[in-house]
Amino acid sequence: MAGKIPSVFIDQLMSRVDIVEVIDRRVPLTRKGKEFQASCPFHDEKTPSFTVSPTKQFYYCFGCGAHGTAIGFLMDYANLSFVEAVEELADGVGLQVPQQTPGTQAATPGESAGDLLGMVEQANFWFQQQLRKHPAARQAVAYLKARGLDGKIAASFGIGFAPDSWNDLALALATTPQAQQQLVKTGLIIRKDDPSPEDDPSPAPGQNSESGAKFFDRFRSRIMFPIEDHRGRVVGFGGRIIGDGEPKYLNSPETPLFHKGAELYGLHRARRAIGAANKSIVVEGYMDVVSLAQFGVDNAVATLGTATTRTHLQRLFRLAAEVVFCFDGDRAGRAAAWKALQVSLPEMQDGRKVGLLFLPDGEDPDSMVRAQGQAAFVERINTAKSMLDFLFDHLTEQVDMASRDGRAQLVSLAKPLLAQLPVGALRDLMFDRLTSLSGLTGAQLGKQEYSNNLNSRIRNRKSKPHQPGQISPLAFATSLLLQNPPLALALDDVAALQQLRIQGAEVLIKMIDLIRNQPEQTTARLLELFRDSTYHGYLEKLAMRTNFIDDDVLKPQFKDTVGRLLENQKEYNRQEALEKLRQKSMKELKEEEKAALVELLNARKNADN
Repeated sequence: MAGKIPSVFIDQLMSRVDIVEVIDRRVPLTRKGKEFQASCPFHDEKTPSFTVSPTKQFYYCFGCGAHGTAIGFLMDYANLSFVEAVEELADGVGLQVPQQTPGTQAATPGESAGDLLGMVEQANFWFQQQLRKHPAARQAVAYLKARGLDGKIAASFGIGFAPDSWNDLALALATTPQAQQQLVKTGLIIRKDDPSPEDDPSPAPGQNSESGAKFFDRFRSRIMFPIEDHRGRVVGFGGRIIGDGEPKYLNSPETPLFHKGAELYGLHRARRAIGAANKSIVVEGYMDVVSLAQFGVDNAVATLGTATTRTHLQRLFRLAAEVVFCFDGDRAGRAAAWKALQVSLPEMQDGRKVGLLFLPDGEDPDSMVRAQGQAAFVERINTAKSMLDFLFDHLTEQVDMASRDGRAQLVSLAKPLLAQLPVGALRDLMFDRLTSLSGLTGAQLGKQEYSNNLNSRIRNRKSKPHQPGQISPLAFATSLLLQNPPLALALDDVAALQQLRIQGAEVLIKMIDLIRNQPEQTTARLLELFRDSTYHGYLEKLAMRTNFIDDDVLKPQFKDTVGRLLENQKEYNRQEALEKLRQKSMKELKEEEKAALVELLNARKNADN
């Protein structure tokens, strides 16, 4: 995974990032001596055991064993992928991530992430031009005005227009084989011999299928909504058909840039408003987002023709503690709400809230905010039904609560759902509510069993703390160096280390070389440079090992350990040479070999004494 981003960039990033700042923004830290402490965000504890070292740029929990760098913290705490964690850290220190898009590392020239993004941006500009200049855009403009949108809000969201033509976009942008390849890769045009399952490969009305065009445009006769990723880069489009036709909404297909299950329409634009309100609103349509923004409700986003995913929720919860979903009040809307609830449960850490607003028949957020105004709509959002209240309402409707069997059935339905909640106060309260509804005690419900099982799973996900004890000289030296990189500068004869042939010695040698070339190396930087190595997990354990060495003897201890490694290697070399000579008879030995044998035997005798 890490290989998709150059290791040189990772090292540059880690040299700029301060893990204390990264964690403190999410888990408030308190200084204790040279380090910082907090209650661990990965398990319940009464006494803080979560420690962050600004010197090592590394965190470690003595309670559950959670540990890692700033990148690792974001991956574990916010459930980010490696690439997403790198992007978030890079944004914070003003760096541009190279080749961060999945699948682009092995792409052929002309298909890198930067080139693909550039092509999508060109298409975005072209669509916007068509809305202003194309004669057929009058119908699109009329539709937008009929929906109450003004030019300012349309421009703010970059709304454009795709003409009802066979290949206008292809003719405008696919001017070279490389550009054609990029447009196909981004899903904007389709080869005639490779029709998309999401679109009709036949020519648009009035077009000649024998026109000689090799490609056709995916989006035709549609109002175009550019979709931005969490960094504000246009990565895909949603197109609404003008007039009759199916599908009513068409999204870009999955591409190296665009993943429906990860992106939310309007999220980048809404980030500040979501943070200010400490609440995000999830609606179903692009027009809902745009209309709400026009009326001053700027914290709304929309899913992209797909059900809500855990990735969606994780992105939203990183910005605010509350998410409110808007659904139709009909059967389909309630079914969608139930799916959203099931996805939300594992993300419901203490302090987080999920609400549901069911709209009256025939209404959507767009029509409602226009009819009732901003204040009334916001009031509805603020009084939305708790998703966890909805959970019990939904389940109790399915059973006969007046009978013992019905209440037992409620327990059977509810327990697997409540077990998905993270361990904490909210989970306990939900089990207490189930206790109240069912008439059973907590012990009868098995609440403690579920809590213990979940705690066990959480702890098993993390590496256990390395217990003090005897380890090999190589592991000991590597551990000391990882925790105290300046020790590499104390070695006198670095070249002699090349003699080491012990498995794993190459890691120690590489780290020493890195540190001597870049003395400002930290524990975190070294670990990230080895993230793709088979040694990464082992190195993490060594990085958090307690070595019980006082600071004033660190340097001589390290030098002595490295010296022992070299002596051990010399002894191994002598033994190897001695065995080879012993395999020959005295008659077969040359004079110089006899002299070498005598020397080796004397050296062995002296070593034994």
